Amino acid sequence: MSPRPIREMPADARPREKALARGIKSLTDAELMALLFGTGMRGKSVVELCDEILDDHSGHLSSIARMSAADMCRRYKGIGRAKAISLLAALEVGARAAADAAAADTPAITSSRAAADIMRPHMAGLPHEEFWILLLSSSLRVIRSVCVSRGGIGATMVDVKIVLKHALDAYAPAMILCHNHPSGALDPSGPDDALTRRIADAARLLDIRVNDHIILTDASYYSYHDNGHIL
Repeated sequence: MSPRPIREMPADARPREKALARGIKSLTDAELMALLFGTGMRGKSVVELCDEILDDHSGHLSSIARMSAADMCRRYKGIGRAKAISLLAALEVGARAAADAAAADTPAITSSRAAADIMRPHMAGLPHEEFWILLLSSSLRVIRSVCVSRGGIGATMVDVKIVLKHALDAYAPAMILCHNHPSGALDPSGPDDALTRRIADAARLLDIRVNDHIILTDASYYSYHDNGHIL
């Protein structure tokens, strides 16, 4: 039996009509993806195609978000570049919205846990290293978060001058450094320690405090401050 296209489904079962009647949160992950894709392929409805993609990733949208558009097009027949980019863009918007909500809901960054919770949506599941800074006001509220470097699996190059320029441009009296370890190794490396010292020493000359350096893995985090490594 051939799958029924969305236009032939009962009105209350179509993703768009269901969302209008019951709200967007009533949709399953597959139905949300189907809205973005619009159409499926011969012999497979768009909802079935989305269910297949989700099944391949054990139902984890975060796993799909780690794919490139090219990988998605190669792996799934019926997914072209436009559909792949639309889905990845939507997932990135969701990740950024989560990060923004975490920052907005946190009145002040007074613990390593609060900083890690804000940064995790930016870095969860990344296959490469990224280095970010959380720029803080005098009351330790987040002014903005900035990615200053993206690198490979094992390292990323960070220009101390660029870090300080972002802090100066934001008139930030304090900041928290943050980067991820895709390998899952939690402890800082020698280069991590050296970079932390260079940034902290340079910032001190400009009367800017480095309050912490957070290392994130998918499972946990390491805080320089909590471990007594921030000078």
